[in-house]
Amino acid sequence: MKNLKKTVIATLVFAFVGFSMNAQNGGSFGIKGGLNYSANGDYFESASTNAKHPDRNIGYHIGLFGKIGNKFYLKPELVYTATKSDYSSDEFSVKKIDAPILVGVRVLGPVSVFAGPSLQYILDTEFEGINIDNVEEDFSIGLNFGIGLSFNTIGIDLRYERGFSNNEATFIDNNLGAGVVSRIDTRPDQLILSLSIAL
Repeated sequence: MKNLKKTVIATLVFAFVGFSMNAQNGGSFGIKGGLNYSANGDYFESASTNAKHPDRNIGYHIGLFGKIGNKFYLKPELVYTATKSDYSSDEFSVKKIDAPILVGVRVLGPVSVFAGPSLQYILDTEFEGINIDNVEEDFSIGLNFGIGLSFNTIGIDLRYERGFSNNEATFIDNNLGAGVVSRIDTRPDQLILSLSIAL
């Protein structure tokens, strides 16, 4: 299974590089980065049905994008993302690779709207110093949609991202007693502000 995941990631990277090289002839290619205002899903201690709802926290992202088209465009991205969610005095962090595939349309001057799926691969999860290896699915799919401004080689966009399906991480919380299993919904729920520069 791990070899399959590595193969899929390598294929995505090579496909993105190939696309980006072609995009230089009829579009743009560049770098992007910015801030994420995010929260994951609910946290359940042991078998309790009472959920702790997360407080949002600031994270960041950095990556590459390609863009083909002008009035209507296709924009794939490959992005490293780090997010955090606060649960009372505890903190849950996620590091992942995102590969949004966006379709957009220019609606007025430099303003465009866009939407599309985002393929996500979780690299690492941590809950207050505990590394969590037992994530239900390392691969998941989310939805991105938002609005962007483009000025020559500079672009700014604000988007919302939400994971589609339940994807829980489980771990043993020794503070609650030996063998007590807790769980967190790892689905992202975030606002993303990005600055992009075409090269």
